[in-house]
Amino acid sequence: MNATPDSPRYKWWVVFMLWFVCFFNYADRQALASVLPELQREFGFTDTQLGLISSAFGYVYGSAALFAGFVADRTVRRHLILGGCLFWSGVTLLTGGCARLWQFVAVRALEGLGETFYFPASMSLVSDYHPPATRSRAMSLHQSSVYAGTVLGSWLGAWIAQRHGWRWAFYGFGGGGLIAALVLYRFLREPRRGASTPGEIPAASPGFSEAVRDVLKSPTAWILMIVFVGANFVATIFLTWTPKFLTDKFGFTLATAGLSGAAFIHLASALSVPFGGAAADWLARRHPGGRMLVQAGGLLLGAGFVFAVGYTVNVGALLVFMTCFGVCKGFYDAGIFASLYDVVPVRSRATAAGLMNTVGWGLGSFGPFLTGWYADHGPHGTPIANMSHFISGSCVAYLGGGLLLLGAALRWAPREIRGRP
Repeated sequence: MNATPDSPRYKWWVVFMLWFVCFFNYADRQALASVLPELQREFGFTDTQLGLISSAFGYVYGSAALFAGFVADRTVRRHLILGGCLFWSGVTLLTGGCARLWQFVAVRALEGLGETFYFPASMSLVSDYHPPATRSRAMSLHQSSVYAGTVLGSWLGAWIAQRHGWRWAFYGFGGGGLIAALVLYRFLREPRRGASTPGEIPAASPGFSEAVRDVLKSPTAWILMIVFVGANFVATIFLTWTPKFLTDKFGFTLATAGLSGAAFIHLASALSVPFGGAAADWLARRHPGGRMLVQAGGLLLGAGFVFAVGYTVNVGALLVFMTCFGVCKGFYDAGIFASLYDVVPVRSRATAAGLMNTVGWGLGSFGPFLTGWYADHGPHGTPIANMSHFISGSCVAYLGGGLLLLGAALRWAPREIRGRP
């Protein structure tokens, strides 16, 4: 690295460094989904129990996120980012030693606790390096690490499980995360809060209730959080159940399901999210709710492809629908935090991201558990038929979210954004 923290290039180096931390954030959590069939065979877990294991992460991740955001508004964010990476990577290593249901639930809950500090701290830090003119692009480039971690976590986890046993997937990802965090402690620097937003430099960190009020007084922020619940509900279903869905319904091998389940959706998202970020920055300069219009388009178009993924019985059509869903998801994901930061004060950005994650993950994480429960108890004859119907039905969350965002972008957001510095 040949750029100092004062260099104009350093703000992009920050995105590059955080990209690797976020990669392990998602690879560690996604490795479990790729080996669910192996856990079911070895330990005899039901689909409901597998759903509980998967949802335990989200329950704790969401429950602790508001606290994590408040802490990130009041302390050194680089320590939360890299210290959190050390913690969750250690938990990932412990996952390889689990043998009972409660142990899997416990390590997933601890993983959620460690990872919940990352996004509030990192998105706040990025927003202090990148002004509104480049914020969506920076955050969308960072977002591509989510998809890379999801793809490689799923594929490598399944590939290692097939050849060396599922435990070694967790040993590998956990060890890699520990090394990355220790190396990046040398290079990642803490920016001055509000440095990228002239005219709104916070004089002091707000108290907890004041920070929460900063967020909740915005009608647009309410809409963004409600929509995030629905988007996360769908995302957690696909993150958790796609590998098993492909093995049970279409006869994929474990490694092929791990790769296909992640690659067709999340590589498509990785390719589309930079375009979504660029489109959001461009449209935001022309319309105050421009970022939300891009997100709304992604959800409204994506709803049809979510329905089609669960409905189709043709492998070729399935892969096309998964790819198209991934493209649409990327356009929504590009503006998740940039849209929120358009309507909340600088001093409460990390709290805003934490509250967003609390609501979105706390409620959206019921998706994996409800999918597993419906697979075991639904009326359509077989578990995989029940799961297919549930996946198709989840398109309602995308459709409703898209309509809400469209209304917010045209009604509330312009008035709020024009009133900000």
